[in-house]
Amino acid sequence: MSEKSELFQHYKFVADKGQEPLRVDKFLMNFIENASRSKIQQSAKDGYIHVNGTPVKPNYKVKSGDVVTVEYRNPPREHELIPQDIPINIMYEDEDILIVNKEAGMVVHPGFGNWEGTLVNALAFHFNNLPNMGDETRPGLVHRIDKNTSGILVIAKNEKSMTIMGDKFANRDLKRKYLALVWGDMKEDEGIINGHIGRSLKNRKVMDVFPDGEFGKNAVTHWKVIERLGYTTLVECKLETGRTHQIRAHFKYIGHPLFNDEEYGGAKILKGTTFTKYKQFVQNCFKTCPRQALHAKSLEFTHPTTKEEMKFDSDVPKDFSELIAKWRKYAIHKM
Repeated sequence: MSEKSELFQHYKFVADKGQEPLRVDKFLMNFIENASRSKIQQSAKDGYIHVNGTPVKPNYKVKSGDVVTVEYRNPPREHELIPQDIPINIMYEDEDILIVNKEAGMVVHPGFGNWEGTLVNALAFHFNNLPNMGDETRPGLVHRIDKNTSGILVIAKNEKSMTIMGDKFANRDLKRKYLALVWGDMKEDEGIINGHIGRSLKNRKVMDVFPDGEFGKNAVTHWKVIERLGYTTLVECKLETGRTHQIRAHFKYIGHPLFNDEEYGGAKILKGTTFTKYKQFVQNCFKTCPRQALHAKSLEFTHPTTKEEMKFDSDVPKDFSELIAKWRKYAIHKM
């Protein structure tokens, strides 16, 4: 491998047919997870960003069909997993699996821009020889949840359990329940959201729902109302499928984004009054739970070795529970 290859990370992207004109630095921010815009701009200035084979400046507008190639300078070395002494909240452990209650704000696995401080960095420190099934940056991982989503994850401790548990997630042979606080008063007490989910054609960092199924993969979310809290609703969600950002994208699609979900439009006042006191109340709620109000609460499955029926339920974290309490108090006074 040449010295140049070791100093650069290479990317190639083709702009979708629905791509509206967008600066190339912003375009690449949508594609390269956790990338620094300043480094992308510097790469362009150094001549390392090409569109259709020609070097471009950071303000070049990417259009439908453009082929964008990048040589991103000084990336972390791939597959270099750094064990770190980070505490893990372990709910259960045996010879085959771990059940972890992940706190909000922790990235699950290393990736571009997040090579340290992740759950996997912690797992590598506390456990030896976790299976990786060919991906050295994701030892033990069977599934994942978003950085700012809290809750239950299952970790495999050997290849057998990783294969079996992976099949369970792929074949929907388990039960997962989430709690979410969404904007608005849901009209029904329960329902099903059914719509294909795929990468947004305009912003590659988020997912969109494609009801006609022209893009993405089939996704089904079952929900029911747990508590009505005035201008918000606490709902329980059961996932029939496990698509990226499924709950967040589905609830935005039906007009009820998750509370304080910045990427899906929930980090602003969507329902309520114009009173100054109400606006201040909502701002205080955003500060109380500074993330999307989503928690992976429970998980049920058959143990990969013992065949015992396993059920795990996690407490709602402090920021989420305090948020619910605030809205509950507000709803009582509103009535």
